[in-house]
Amino acid sequence: MSTYRVICAGFGGQGVMSMGQLLTYAGMIEGKEVSWLPSYGPEMRGGTANCSVTVSDKPIGSPIISGDATCAIIMNLPSLEKFEQEIEPGGILLINSSLIHQKPKRDDINSYYIPANELSQELGGTKFANMIMLGAYLKLTNTVEVESVLEAFKKVFGPKKEKYLGVNREAIQLGMKQIL
Repeated sequence: MSTYRVICAGFGGQGVMSMGQLLTYAGMIEGKEVSWLPSYGPEMRGGTANCSVTVSDKPIGSPIISGDATCAIIMNLPSLEKFEQEIEPGGILLINSSLIHQKPKRDDINSYYIPANELSQELGGTKFANMIMLGAYLKLTNTVEVESVLEAFKKVFGPKKEKYLGVNREAIQLGMKQIL
């Protein structure tokens, strides 16, 4: 493993903070160095909410990701416009193609289009779109194990939400299947 610097971004309420927390906590479970830097504020109310996640086997000097993201998981168009330039050349761009019909401007990154909202409907609603995107990310990078994410889910959301583990596992697997 090396160092993974991930930006998760979308509208407030799309689960981008949860996606980042789960990735970070899963890294902690696996004994990796991690950082999670959320960006709240007025953007939560209809604009882009985002977080920066770093998972590494080396100490992390700064939680700030600026122009060197290895991946961006983008859930809406304003986030694509804001964060496309933050990905390093050769990095990964995961696009929720259910809400984004525009192609990225860059051709020096690897772009993947995941219809997360439509796929989420198969599981009972759009609230699983973030986990579908996380599954696609995990398939591409192997940053952490799926089982670590599911263990993190129990820790982050507590015993009352454990009944949703099965459907969240399905969402992750559905996202992984989108990557050929």
